[in-house]
Amino acid sequence: MEKKLVISKIKEGTVIDHINAGKALLVLKILGIGPESRERVSMVMNVPSGKMGKKDIVKVEGKFIGEEELNKIALIAPKATINLIKDYEVQKKFKVTLPEMIEGILRCPNGNCITNSREPIAPKFRVFLERDNVVAKCYYCGRKIKEVDRFIV
Repeated sequence: MEKKLVISKIKEGTVIDHINAGKALLVLKILGIGPESRERVSMVMNVPSGKMGKKDIVKVEGKFIGEEELNKIALIAPKATINLIKDYEVQKKFKVTLPEMIEGILRCPNGNCITNSREPIAPKFRVFLERDNVVAKCYYCGRKIKEVDRFIV
């Protein structure tokens, strides 16, 4: 007997698949979804995946995500796939792309960085993969961040 994972379809909204295992709750935070939110959300964590070993999936009814949210998701789940759903059908499917440069999404952990002073300078980072891990390097002070999910604004 074949076992299947069954999650109900959504009429309209966004499905985020291939999220790194254990990161679904962070994706919900990025999307601004919490206990008081009205969106209907389905979430599965640590499900088997042929490509990733384990993965998370998030479905959000009635919400379509914007570019800043996509960039944040790409930082924590660079292999994520986005499905935009209308009338229960996938209208558009694409993979997130890791931006080369981000601004105002991460905070620099270096207390002496100019972005942490009283100057009106938004944090800016070059982003790249290093051994399949996302790394961000501060444009101003050069500090590398290897655990980017800890520094998302």
